[in-house]
Amino acid sequence: MKIVRTTILPFKGFTAINLLGVLFVHPGVYLSHEMMNHERIHSAQQREMLFVFFYLAYLMEWLLRLPMRGNAYRNISFEREAYANQRNLHYLETRPHYAWRHYMKRRPHHHYQHRKTINR
Repeated sequence: MKIVRTTILPFKGFTAINLLGVLFVHPGVYLSHEMMNHERIHSAQQREMLFVFFYLAYLMEWLLRLPMRGNAYRNISFEREAYANQRNLHYLETRPHYAWRHYMKRRPHHHYQHRKTINR
């Protein structure tokens, strides 16, 4: 994966953005193994959707999730797959094609209600 350090991309509030398999990163940002794996997962998603369809689907899903509860960006299925597996550095070796589809069906993690613990 080619890495380009620039102050122009990514947008404010983000540390990196993967465009067509090229990673744009702000100068001085440390690229951990987990972050690189997250971006490699996005590269696999982009390739299997022939790039243009990835960006169309990403934008459509983001627009659909904007009015919903929670963070629209974090609830996009592509991001959910990448965040869920970024610590598994061998994930891409066994990742099925179009694995992100499974993250569309499940409710985002932060929407689950947690049981309150009662101390006796």
